[in-house]
Amino acid sequence: MRTLLLALAASTAAQEIYITTTGYTTQCSQTASPSYRFQPFSYTLNDTVRYAQSIPSPTTTKTYGPAYTDATLHLTTSLSTSTWGNWIPGQTVVSATDTADRYGQAAWSSMWQDADLKNYTTTGLYSTTVSPTAVPSSELVLPPRDYFGPTDCYNFPDDFVFGVAGSAAQIEGAIGLEGRSPSFLENLATGDQPTNYVTNENYFLYKQDIQRLAAMGVEYYSFSIPWTRILPFVLPGSPVNEQGLAHYDDLINTVLDAGMQPVVTMLHFDSPLMFVASDNRSAHPDIGYNNAGYQNETFVDAFVNYAQILLTHYGDRVPIWVTFNEPLLYSYNFQGVDNVVHAHAQVYHFYHDVLHGTGQLGIKFNDNFGVPKDPHNASHVEAANRFQDLQLGFFANPIFLGKQYPASVLETMPGARKLNQSELEYLNNTADFFGIDPYTATVVSPADEGIEACAKDASSSNALFPYCVKQETINIHGWNIGYRSDTYVYITPTYLREYLSYLWNTFRHPIVVSEFGFPVSGESELELSDQLYDSPRSVYYLSYMSEILKSIHEDGVHVLGALAWSFADNWEFGSYESQFGLQVVNRTTQARFYKKSFFELVDFVRGRMDKSG
Repeated sequence: MRTLLLALAASTAAQEIYITTTGYTTQCSQTASPSYRFQPFSYTLNDTVRYAQSIPSPTTTKTYGPAYTDATLHLTTSLSTSTWGNWIPGQTVVSATDTADRYGQAAWSSMWQDADLKNYTTTGLYSTTVSPTAVPSSELVLPPRDYFGPTDCYNFPDDFVFGVAGSAAQIEGAIGLEGRSPSFLENLATGDQPTNYVTNENYFLYKQDIQRLAAMGVEYYSFSIPWTRILPFVLPGSPVNEQGLAHYDDLINTVLDAGMQPVVTMLHFDSPLMFVASDNRSAHPDIGYNNAGYQNETFVDAFVNYAQILLTHYGDRVPIWVTFNEPLLYSYNFQGVDNVVHAHAQVYHFYHDVLHGTGQLGIKFNDNFGVPKDPHNASHVEAANRFQDLQLGFFANPIFLGKQYPASVLETMPGARKLNQSELEYLNNTADFFGIDPYTATVVSPADEGIEACAKDASSSNALFPYCVKQETINIHGWNIGYRSDTYVYITPTYLREYLSYLWNTFRHPIVVSEFGFPVSGESELELSDQLYDSPRSVYYLSYMSEILKSIHEDGVHVLGALAWSFADNWEFGSYESQFGLQVVNRTTQARFYKKSFFELVDFVRGRMDKSG
């Protein structure tokens, strides 16, 4: 018997074991005992040079809806187009004489004069679109691998959407150029914080940025279009900016010509300034500022009109649309959320029922997954459920399920009302996917005085209202919930998998991880070579992608895709210090440099794409 066991042990020790590492599979052979030997030595023993695989040029072009000439027949308002000039504070001389024209140059300039900007004094390096140059092969050599890596054996489905993301306000610059009018974000920075008037100058450098993404092998590029660059006066019936239309038309075509696919967001934080409260600006005569953000009754019609313009101009070429990015952060109150829900549904019906668009249209939310501090404590579970309801169910119940707003919303939010049956039927199933930006997780427990006591009084000064739960980053055993970044993000991959299961089984729609990323602590203070060797970010991305694979294959969750934030370091709402990017950006020259994590993330995904189809 002992002899048999020894034989089995020797056989097991000698078997070949396959371990999946970044982008490929290695074969490891184990023997019962080592065999010592001399052999010629070479300094190149561990040299392996691999290059990023660029996206090939497309051979066909797929369409997702009617062409512009046919699509515009379905617009609910007539279109007129115009052009305006540039606005640079201290340099632009206001000399327009068309003061009688409510949409003329003088009216456009007055919006910038009244915008009360901070630190906007000049423009960047560029004033016209820059022609791209080929990315040299020397920039496409993969970096040394980390010693340990994922060991999964799964592939992504052949229709998995993988790409990178950015948003206009955070990368474009050129805020007062070529007819764009002010947005809320131009007033965000205070004191000596930098504003978004330069950022990455992507408005002029988009061709080079797209070429750099294609050279890395990225298949989907997610970007946003600013409402105020398409409709400087925002409202239905106002003129459309010819230069804005032409710019995004060329941007979309450039993405397609590079062999990639565009993902377009209609509103990514850069809300028109006229919808945001102000005590020291006069409003456009058609609309007043409102302290409640999107509570203003004109918002729904205005957004739907803007969305219809985008869909009729670009809907034939864009496969994936997002109406709102993280609307909880700027809808502020019950009426604001209610307006977003109804505006989104109207856009969905226009796209699918009127234009008969064959692409996908959804909405994306922010929510750092609320996990109960003690999952065995019923009050902590209740707190987590309430947190999810107020963050997600507020929007998602009617849009995805045709269900009433959560009880926690109706019982807590001032001015809350129930949706009637006709509304619920109209809103039901008005999204093709559930977009979520699950950067991290947060530990949730009830307010000290209890949820009910906190939620009872809407006028309460309780800092926890209306959620009435505590949010922490320390678990019940006193440990951080994960490895900390430069900001609020902690590396929490296992909670991501739990979160995806919650979303799929609750809202029952395919999920797009529409943003996720990690700003390495203190990265902006490092030498360039150290910024590029960003192993913590690699750990974040590869662990999250590995958990997405497990979610798909082991939990049966339909994860449609994942979009990394962001394709380059950018303007993070008043700061360049917290760097989420997969590329470093030189703020003086605007030169871009690929980070190690970019290579490893793309390599991980492309090495695990299902070839069976």
